[in-house]
Amino acid sequence: MWFIMQGKMHDIKKYVVIVAGGSGTRMGSAVPKQFLLLHGKPVLYYSIAAFLDAFSDINIVLVLPQDQEHYMASLLELFPGSTNITVVNGGETRYHSVQNGLKKIEGEAIVFIHDGVRPMVSKQLIYACYEQALEKGSAIPAIPVTDSIRIVRQSGSDPVSREELRIIQTPQTFLSGIILPAFAQEYSTLFTDEATVAEAYGKEVYLVAGERSNLKVTTPEDMILAEALLNARFKNE
Repeated sequence: MWFIMQGKMHDIKKYVVIVAGGSGTRMGSAVPKQFLLLHGKPVLYYSIAAFLDAFSDINIVLVLPQDQEHYMASLLELFPGSTNITVVNGGETRYHSVQNGLKKIEGEAIVFIHDGVRPMVSKQLIYACYEQALEKGSAIPAIPVTDSIRIVRQSGSDPVSREELRIIQTPQTFLSGIILPAFAQEYSTLFTDEATVAEAYGKEVYLVAGERSNLKVTTPEDMILAEALLNARFKNE
């Protein structure tokens, strides 16, 4: 199957399921964090724009809670002429939200699954995930742990070697023939991300080098850092 897929490298369908189910609780905001303004545009805008910039023919599937759909009209106005953006309702858990998004996938495809609040994902990382998924079936962005780590026990705490630890990011990327049947499994609380779902289905997953700038915006401090990173990016363009 691999050589057939590689032969279709330039015309294979491409989808990104962008999961945007967060609230503004940790931000101290009534506005869901994916719709907070970052450099004048909603956080979610940058995730969408990054994939459209990487692949003009990519199909965008936005997954968000039904009670947040009223935010979408103004967001979609920032993408005039884009007919390849579909909005679906989220589910009870991230697993169920992704599962709802995957129902929009048709045929053989490369499928990216991305956090809507990772606005700094780069075109280079998207391409790296795409190319490795074509070759190996999956690409899971990961970065080394640089801080000291300890595991807390009832009797105290113990140091943990960080040499073998990695921080996992998105977009987690798969061939549709792997991720679609994996998400047909019964839900388990052990499913912490898409990689764990694929592994439970019996598929090996493969890491790819992530980027430290590809941060997940969850706190006010993250917004400040993302703003600074965007300012630096715009200055360099």
